Amino acid sequence: MDMKLYIVIGAYGSGKSEYSIHLARSIKALGNNVSLADMDVVNPYFRSRDVRDEFAAEGIDVIAPEGEFSHADLPMISPRIKGAIENYEQTVILDVGGDPAGCRALGRFVDPIIKRGYHMQLVVNTSRPFTSNPDEIVAMISMLEAASKLRVKELICNTNLMEYTDLNLVEQGIHIVEEAASRQQLEFSSYLVLDEYMDKVPDNLGGKRRLVMSYTLRKPWEKLVMKGI
Repeated sequence: MDMKLYIVIGAYGSGKSEYSIHLARSIKALGNNVSLADMDVVNPYFRSRDVRDEFAAEGIDVIAPEGEFSHADLPMISPRIKGAIENYEQTVILDVGGDPAGCRALGRFVDPIIKRGYHMQLVVNTSRPFTSNPDEIVAMISMLEAASKLRVKELICNTNLMEYTDLNLVEQGIHIVEEAASRQQLEFSSYLVLDEYMDKVPDNLGGKRRLVMSYTLRKPWEKLVMKGI
């Protein structure tokens, strides 16, 4: 049984919240109890709290501000997070904003996190600013570790340009992330691909495992189009 504490971080546009959702569903599919905690105090648009009702139907607990604050664009953290971290009978995923302000939100939980043990993953999209080359990725790792007082243990490559994603782009991204991981002596074994582009991007690129995700978090204007507005 997987009862780990996962901490998922990543810069704006990295896809870390989509990956957090994918990870929660994958672990739940193995028969484990899972809680997904939304600790993103940075990005008001793509937050794991947006799947709260959907996940409730799937038996996955989403921990996020509740009531009148459930959709507020405020830097708020649910008081339930500490209890989840200290519950060793379930897998816990912390979806954390990927800048120093976001990572500092982890500060109040450092002691129980270290006591339990954790696996912190940095999701990297090399098509985004500040993570476009190994030097930038290494600098970001240093910055986020200093802010969180925790250590990144694994890099996840999510290089994409949405509908413009192709094989060459992903291969380049894997090469860049591989170099950064090698410099920092970090684990790097997986890259992400949205299911609608999986025909363009095969498994086992660079000897890595392809993880196929679905597109769950929609932009506000996309939600309106889906509703016919």
